[in-house]
Amino acid sequence: MDKKRLKEQMAFCEEIDKEKMVGRQTWLTGAVRKENDAEHAWHMVVMTILLSEYANEDIDVLRTVTMLLIHDLVEIYAGDTYAYDEEGKKTQKLREQAAADRLFQMLPPDQEAGFRKIWEEFEAENTPESHFARTMDNLQPMMLNAATDGKSWAERGIHLSQILGRNKNTAKGSKVLWEYAKENFLQPNLDKGRIVEDVHFDEN
Repeated sequence: MDKKRLKEQMAFCEEIDKEKMVGRQTWLTGAVRKENDAEHAWHMVVMTILLSEYANEDIDVLRTVTMLLIHDLVEIYAGDTYAYDEEGKKTQKLREQAAADRLFQMLPPDQEAGFRKIWEEFEAENTPESHFARTMDNLQPMMLNAATDGKSWAERGIHLSQILGRNKNTAKGSKVLWEYAKENFLQPNLDKGRIVEDVHFDEN
């Protein structure tokens, strides 16, 4: 047994417990509180296992769920950047790159390289797995926003153009799930005025 390797792995396992303390802006169903990053990751993983049949292309489900479990770990140091925080997004990439350097170097070199590769694949959005992972990353908060009667959208005065901009690549992972989201999550909240309709929905 390589004691140094095991010690490094266990230190990483302890460090990523901090993901549970990274707050997000999405309300849980029932709107009792907002979710954290670890809850977001768990939810997307279960959704991926259930919904992978709707991917546009065949995907490696294990690689996709691994990607979803890893991709937000950098927010332990970089913090969560709210989807519509335009100022925050200006520095997001640099903050997250620095966080990835800091976090993954805790691992043994082979695992550091493996985790980094999967994290970078998600960021690049250039494989069927990363396309579907991005779809899940966008679908899950839309579902929760809809389940809370559009609470977060209404509180922040979110415009349809903002949502469509964020979701410009959602259909790359699954056209079926994007159409479902438009019909069941977005349109009802447009009808109720929870989302500001500043563009014509049927043109997108």
